[in-house]
Amino acid sequence: MTQTARSPIALRRAADALFSSAGARSVMLRIPAPAIPGDPAEQLGLATPQFQDIQLSPVVFRNAATQSAEGKALRRDLIVSASAVESLTGSAKFASADALFASAFGVLVDDALLTITAATELEAGGAVYAYRLALREAIQNAP
Repeated sequence: MTQTARSPIALRRAADALFSSAGARSVMLRIPAPAIPGDPAEQLGLATPQFQDIQLSPVVFRNAATQSAEGKALRRDLIVSASAVESLTGSAKFASADALFASAFGVLVDDALLTITAATELEAGGAVYAYRLALREAIQNAP
C-alpha cells in the first residue's frame, strides 16, 4: 500500500479503477475549434464560431446538495480522471488542465450543456489523481 501512495501512476490507475466501479461514464468537453489562418471572414470577425467536442472518460457525474423548489439540482459535480486530462494537456494546444478548462465552453452531458463554474485538483500524496468540475445548468433564453 505504501508503494501505491508513492507512485503517481499507480495512484491514477487506482483512481480509474474506482471510477469504473462507481459507474464511470463518458461526457463531452466542448471547446472552441482552432481558427483558420488566412480566412478573411474570420479575420474580420464575420465567421460563425465553431466548436469541437472532446470525449472525457472515465468521469463520475453527481448532483450537488443544492436543489430548486421543483427538486431539480442547481449545481452538479463532475469528477474527471487525471489520466484523461493528461492525455489532452500533452498537446501543444493546452499547456495545463487550467488552460483546458478555462477555454472550454461547457460540458455536454446527455444532450444538456452545462457551464463550468470552477475546476479544482484532487490530490493525494502530492500527486493529482482527478479534477472536480463544478457545473451549473446554462441559463435558458426567455421566450
